Amino acid sequence: CFQPLTFISCLSLLKNAQNTQTYFEEVEYIVTNLYNKKLMMEFNSTRGNWTGFTAYSVEIVKNRNNPLDRIQREFEKKVLCTDNIGFIQKFGNIVLYDEITVASPTIKLKSVKKSSNRHPAMLVCSAYNFYPKQIRVTWLQNGQAMTSGISSSDVLPDGDWYYQIHSYMAYTPSPGEKITCMVEHFSLSEPALEVWDPSLPVVEWIKIVVGLCGMMLGFVIVSSGFIYYKKKSAAYMTLRQGEDKIILELIDCKCNKFQHCVIHLQLC
Repeated sequence: CFQPLTFISCLSLLKNAQNTQTYFEEVEYIVTNLYNKKLMMEFNSTRGNWTGFTAYSVEIVKNRNNPLDRIQREFEKKVLCTDNIGFIQKFGNIVLYDEITVASPTIKLKSVKKSSNRHPAMLVCSAYNFYPKQIRVTWLQNGQAMTSGISSSDVLPDGDWYYQIHSYMAYTPSPGEKITCMVEHFSLSEPALEVWDPSLPVVEWIKIVVGLCGMMLGFVIVSSGFIYYKKKSAAYMTLRQGEDKIILELIDCKCNKFQHCVIHLQLC
């Protein structure tokens, strides 16, 4: 099924950033059209025209690049982007979507390195299978945003319209603290919170239980083998003693015929 998609983007263009305060020079308005997951054409307010990326769309943009269309795009830029500059500065670049189904991220929080005397612990918060691309991952320590010891990968495409991102946090554990990974995405009505649980995960517990069961089974097998060996040895010794008695009787009978028979011959 072929589905046309339209992306409308408002991108903030930075003039400079000093003393943690950002200054915005202007907003760039972009309209992107795709068909069957293929980029067809795009309007960029900085260039001021449409650009075609296929032979068919090149012919289409020839008609779209006219003064009336340019006036319409400038009006859209003002209503959607310029008039919302405060929101863009606060939240970041925004993207509007037409006729597309969004996908909520699957969030996983785990430890990749335990703390030691020389090195801090390392946690990774991963978001998988989300769409659209724009996403924000924030670390909270006891409810307060953390800024140090944080690193993050780029938003990586999966090749099937979905994306993934991985955020890392290095920290030194302390008793009673609460570490939370907060994910904000277009598909979520409110931020998703994933709280770090320092106890062993279910998978690790399963490994431990399986290991203990294996040790117990091995102990039972070894014990059974030892008991079987002891019983077998005792039965063999009893049998040997029975054979000695039979030999003694035979020897005694022979000794009755010979007066000089020595009783110690029973050890033979």
